[in-house]
Amino acid sequence: MKHHAPEQLQAIAKVDRNYQCRAISRSERLERWADLLEQSPDRRLATLHQTEYQPPSVRAAMRSDGSPISVAFEDPILRTAGLENDSYGEARRFFELTDNQLHRVICYCHFGATVSASTAAYHLRKLIARQRMFARLREMFGR
Repeated sequence: MKHHAPEQLQAIAKVDRNYQCRAISRSERLERWADLLEQSPDRRLATLHQTEYQPPSVRAAMRSDGSPISVAFEDPILRTAGLENDSYGEARRFFELTDNQLHRVICYCHFGATVSASTAAYHLRKLIARQRMFARLREMFGR
């Protein structure tokens, strides 16, 4: 996948900078990402090496062709909703994940050089379930 600046794309396609991004909730974004991964469950995806040991600026810029994050970035719906690239930092921002949460989905130390799309989706689904559980608890206790 080639990455281009909007100015470069202007020469190739008509880019509307005023196009309104469709706002979708965090859980909808995570669900969409998991759904995309589950479409090709046996696909081997690249992991990112030792994310937990990188300085924040290096970690934010980390990316790899064919990673679980790349699967999300290939989706026009997620891009329209505001996913700007397939870097670790952008995935963290867009999906509103902590370093620890994203680490469990993407890091080499858990899976080796590659992870199956179904395994990455499984870890996203665990995050979604946990989010729902905490939302229910907040409702129960009025917070």
